[in-house]
Amino acid sequence: MASVSAKLVKELRDRTGLGMMECKRALTEAGGDVEAAIDEMRKSSGMKAAKKAGRTAADGVVAARVADDNSYGIIVEVNSETDFAARDEGFLAFVDKVLTAAFAAKSVDVAALMAGELESARESLVQKIGENIGVRRISIVEGEMIGAYVHSNNRIATLVSLKGANTEVAKDVAMHVAAVNPQVVSQSDMSEEVIAKEKEIIMAQPDMASKPAAIAEKMVVGRINKFLAENSLVEQAFVKNPEQTVGEMVKAAGGEVVSFSRLEVGDGIEIEHVDFAAEVAAQLNNK
Repeated sequence: MASVSAKLVKELRDRTGLGMMECKRALTEAGGDVEAAIDEMRKSSGMKAAKKAGRTAADGVVAARVADDNSYGIIVEVNSETDFAARDEGFLAFVDKVLTAAFAAKSVDVAALMAGELESARESLVQKIGENIGVRRISIVEGEMIGAYVHSNNRIATLVSLKGANTEVAKDVAMHVAAVNPQVVSQSDMSEEVIAKEKEIIMAQPDMASKPAAIAEKMVVGRINKFLAENSLVEQAFVKNPEQTVGEMVKAAGGEVVSFSRLEVGDGIEIEHVDFAAEVAAQLNNK
């Protein structure tokens, strides 16, 4: 069989949306002829996956695993188009394969992880389920004491790193992170860009317009401080005991919060909502 160039493989992949290995195999069998390769892929139903590739996969699940010595933990997010597909046994088995591979490699490099058997497994799953499937994100947290929490719907997973304390405390903090969704560990971790944007929003609020500059400035400082406290993990009221902050609870157990990670399925993915009635009307009007 003739060898094919990377350029041809990329061209076929761009045109079909299918995996690199499948495209290379098809081109090899077609003697490097892109059009012939496409024809053969269509005949073998391979184009089913390509047709799905442009559709948004914003559903799915997250999964987490922590090392036996609690030194690190991994979260993966794998997306599907619908919740129905996310409950499929084959889909969940694929998620477990991805998690196992990422955990073993101790890597967050999705592209490197998917170059090989996992990509072939993904393509087969797309063919079977008939939906676009994608590994979106992998997160790792390392430290002295790692806690993990995966919500019962498998749509939110968190990892927390503590210095000191114990696994139960770490799990409690991980559960809190899942429920309350802090932005940072402490106020000093909040970026200047986020603070500047929040200040801009506060200054634009109607009740600020009539205030003298000195009073307005005091109001801004007060509201910024409130914003920082509400979004800083260690200053939030602990969900299991609102009389304590998270920081106080962890300190009482002899620990300190170092870092955390929180992944929620579909977070930040823009979904195109199509008005089919308007689309049909527009097509009729153009006739």
